[in-house]
Amino acid sequence: MKKNISYIFNRIITALLYISGSITSIVVILIVIFLFSEGVGMFGKNPTEEGFIMAVNKTNKVSHLDAEQVKLLFDGEITNWQKVGGINDSVILFRMDNITDYFTEEQIGENFENLPTCLSKVVDSIPGIIAFVGKKYIDKNFVGKELKIENINIGGFLMGKLWFPTAQPVAVMGALPLLLGTLWVSFFAILFALPLGLATAIYMAEVAHPTVRNILKPVIELLAGIPSVVYGFFGLVVIVPFIQNTFNLPVGETAFAGSIILGIMALPTIITISEDAIRTTPRSMKEASLALGANHWQTIFRVIIPYSSSGITAGAILGIGRAIGETMAVLMVTGNAAVIPNTLLEPVRTIPATIAAELGEASQGGLHYQSLFILGCVLFIITMIVNLAVEFISRRNKRVAS
Repeated sequence: MKKNISYIFNRIITALLYISGSITSIVVILIVIFLFSEGVGMFGKNPTEEGFIMAVNKTNKVSHLDAEQVKLLFDGEITNWQKVGGINDSVILFRMDNITDYFTEEQIGENFENLPTCLSKVVDSIPGIIAFVGKKYIDKNFVGKELKIENINIGGFLMGKLWFPTAQPVAVMGALPLLLGTLWVSFFAILFALPLGLATAIYMAEVAHPTVRNILKPVIELLAGIPSVVYGFFGLVVIVPFIQNTFNLPVGETAFAGSIILGIMALPTIITISEDAIRTTPRSMKEASLALGANHWQTIFRVIIPYSSSGITAGAILGIGRAIGETMAVLMVTGNAAVIPNTLLEPVRTIPATIAAELGEASQGGLHYQSLFILGCVLFIITMIVNLAVEFISRRNKRVAS
């Protein structure tokens, strides 16, 4: 009777675990599908503001531009058509509000009934004009030429150097500064945290007195539970002014500050997992190494670390994941500037910080909204690549060790 009850109980527990694992897997898959389905619709769309077109004089050689070129034109950074493949002529910017500079209100009409004709005359009379006008005011008698703006594509999105998703008249969505900012900050964070975390784990597992270890371990594990915004405040009050004063910078919110904060946040994870992995090394292997004449440090570096490399790698994976996906702390200390970084002492913006800062302002279903979901997809792919790469290295280390 007891055996039957025990058997039934074990079967129920097994079934519950199976159901729990299945539900978790399905939920994760559905989240990934939702993420990609919300974002991929952006590709192939025109970045020009809905309901408007770009028009030029019919004699203009330029027939198409990309979003970055249009922004530079309307920002006044490009003032001659020659720079975008046209003739040597000045660029004349025209928006709908400028129509009163050329025609009176009586000529336009009380109900704008003559506006299409007026727009056509303006575009036809100025060879260097680029006009941003509403589609509904373009009739069949319009004598200008519609300027084709390149649709958004994957290559342009990933390699674009400007991030202005709310720019008018054309949204500019170049994710390269955000991508490089994320990798830049995360790389130096792990470069700082991994050696320090591994050294601390070795000390706690092999060198420290048991009393010291029993005090340090819960303290370090407690650090993992501190909210990221608290780390952000610490960085803003302590690290940012220190960097600003030390390097004589105009602002201290830099990639360096973000790397330090992320490194500190990743330390508890790396230390805890690495220390547990090191302590799983069989005592017989340590004693065998010492019996062959190796000293304590030689045993650590030649026997213990190679044996526990899989666990150490797992700690590094989780540490990297914490660094890449962190949001609030990075948003507070990196300067939030969407520019391509050249040094650690410049402001940057990461992908998670961009999503957190802009998602609340993006209209649902719009280009800006979809672009943020695509950034989430990019972040997911980066994390997956990191995990696969480290898993491959871990398996290779296991084969070498065996």
